[in-house]
Amino acid sequence: MQGPVHPQVRTFARWIRHWGKLKLALLCQLLLSLGLAIVSAVTSVVLNNQVDWELVRGAMLAAAALGPVAIAFLFYLVLHLDAALSYLEDSAHQERLLNEGMQENIRQLNYEIEERKKAFQAKRRAIDELRKEIAERKKAQIELEEQSLLIRSIVDSSPDLFYYRDETGRFASCNKMFEQLMGKSASELIGHYPAEIYSAKSAQAAILTEYEVAMQPSELTLDVEYVKEDGQRLWLEMRKVPFYDRHGRYIGLLGFGRDITSRKLAEQALEKAYQDKGKFIATLSHELRTPLNGIVGLSRRLLESKLTKQQHGWANTIFSSAETLGNIFNDIIDLDKIDRQDLDIVYQSLSLRQFINDIANFAELLCQQKGLAFELHCEGNVELYLRLDPTRLRQVLWNLLNNAVKFTAAGQVALTCKVDTEKSELMFQVSDTGIGIAAKEQERIFDMYYKSSDGRRLSIIGSGIGLSVSRALVEAMKGTIVLQSKLGRGSCFEVRLPAECSEQEAATQISCPELTILLIEDVPLNAEIATGLLEQRGHTVIHAETGEDAMALLETEDDIDLVLLDMQLPDMSGEQIAQFIRQEPRLAALPIVVLSANVRKAEQQLQGLHIDNALAKPINTGKLDAVLAQLFSPSAVKLQKPLLEQKTTESAALDINILNDYLQSLGKDTVKRSAQLFAQLLPGYMNRLMETAVQRQLKEFQEAAHKLKGAAASVGLLWVQQQAKRLEQEEINWQGMERQLVEFHFKTEQHLTALSDYIEKA
Repeated sequence: MQGPVHPQVRTFARWIRHWGKLKLALLCQLLLSLGLAIVSAVTSVVLNNQVDWELVRGAMLAAAALGPVAIAFLFYLVLHLDAALSYLEDSAHQERLLNEGMQENIRQLNYEIEERKKAFQAKRRAIDELRKEIAERKKAQIELEEQSLLIRSIVDSSPDLFYYRDETGRFASCNKMFEQLMGKSASELIGHYPAEIYSAKSAQAAILTEYEVAMQPSELTLDVEYVKEDGQRLWLEMRKVPFYDRHGRYIGLLGFGRDITSRKLAEQALEKAYQDKGKFIATLSHELRTPLNGIVGLSRRLLESKLTKQQHGWANTIFSSAETLGNIFNDIIDLDKIDRQDLDIVYQSLSLRQFINDIANFAELLCQQKGLAFELHCEGNVELYLRLDPTRLRQVLWNLLNNAVKFTAAGQVALTCKVDTEKSELMFQVSDTGIGIAAKEQERIFDMYYKSSDGRRLSIIGSGIGLSVSRALVEAMKGTIVLQSKLGRGSCFEVRLPAECSEQEAATQISCPELTILLIEDVPLNAEIATGLLEQRGHTVIHAETGEDAMALLETEDDIDLVLLDMQLPDMSGEQIAQFIRQEPRLAALPIVVLSANVRKAEQQLQGLHIDNALAKPINTGKLDAVLAQLFSPSAVKLQKPLLEQKTTESAALDINILNDYLQSLGKDTVKRSAQLFAQLLPGYMNRLMETAVQRQLKEFQEAAHKLKGAAASVGLLWVQQQAKRLEQEEINWQGMERQLVEFHFKTEQHLTALSDYIEKA
């Protein structure tokens, strides 16, 4: 009992024990009687407004009658409650003591439990750590076994051979490829010396060269030729690495061998050079030459007619322009010389005045079409002859004048020519009042395929090569080209060339008897021009438009002295006609001169047939006269050597002209580095060809051949390029292809050796 009654009961119980029951009972009786009397009196006053004494006396009598019983009960209740409270307090005290003891015991027990738990947990941790360590060891062991198995599988499946010999020289380990090449299993090899198994003359001894020679203190790499039992020759790159312990003691030798047959074959066989870049250029050039042939022929006929001075100048400009364009086509056909800057410079005596007039006529026509003024300024004596290349110089000036007109909206274009005979120097300036070139652009204006920051193509043909080719031409002529320009105020290109004075070259008189010539040409315009040129020289021309007509004429006509043979006819090829002529005993000695837009391609198609010469279309009159004189007037001066007779045994593999040009323009070191780079890339090309051939993947095989063709062309290896092109374009017979590729690689390496020798001798 913790409520508010508890203290009152204890206090009342103390009063009873202090005063005694009787005294306290009387006192309580008195207080009760008095209290009831007061209450009754107050109640009567409240109810009746006067004291009801009867009520008071009744209350006192009731208190006297009932009070002792109530007081006795109260005393009894209080004393028992006090005793109960005392007992409860004592019990609570005992309980507190017991609880404190129990709590102490519990704390002790909990401490012991915690300690036991900690010990148990430590034991479990130790067991877990032990189990984990055991699991990790098992896992590491399994991983080690798996790695060992994987490494062994990799080593065994590797196409490269591998072996290990201990410090005594005995075999300690090897892979499957080594077993195959050695012809013995690992159990037959391990634990034995090489000399115990193979003789020094065996093919296997070539791989194990170190067992007869003391091992070098450092790793050694050497190429070894290995001949298999079936006669197949392999080349292996053997790398041998000795192992030493920390004290420097030799403890073993690790040997690797890689099949480098493809690379070795390529290193021994690279010989031939370059052919045209593709059917597109050849076809395009052929199609362009058809109208160009008409321009050249008709302008030549026009020059021979009666014209005014101005008309003669215009006609001469047309003729020289067409001839220059024909020469540019020759560059495009002849292995894309513009891209490679393979620029032949042919000097001849040139009338400077006539040359300037031709250029001025061309420039004036360009300016008139755009409404610009053209001015020509000449300083110094221009009435002389200089040794120059008119075609190349004309090409440079045309590029500059075309650019000047193209980027000039209004104003004028000027051409200035200065001759300094004391310094033997010729200078041309092409200036305009056009848009000009920003200073930051001027440093890159001569770069190949350069495009200005505002999107303008600075080239006459829009391809971005005009100025780059112009600079290459000028530098090839040992000159310089510089630019001065201000944005919005125009540009001025200045070309300076060394120019030696010369005498006017007299026309070479070539006497040639009148001939009967069979002209086999399917394009009427080309036939008309060629017929006109030949008839002007007193020859009789028989024209055949088809191969069938040509064969009929060859069988029926007995007085034909020469055949001019076009390579592309509607019903058959020029090669078929040439074969027909050479197979006929009556016609076998008949001279054949090929007419083709692509002379090099024609020569390749007719390889193996005797062709007396070849002329490029449109026909150049000087070359035509030289060929006729060479064939039919042996005593005359031979102005041009037959192209086919210029070939040497060496040039059957290498394009000597291209290589000489590379050596002259790029330098020996650069050409040598290019050849070395090709030698490094060749094994990859050959391996790719071999891989795709084994898997018979036609598309991938042709792509690999195409890449090899381009790489061979870039270093002047004509035969290799031709063979790669054949692999790319012809129908593939997979049967025996692997063997063909091995032979191809071998010959390619031989040609590469020839190329290296040629570069070294240059």
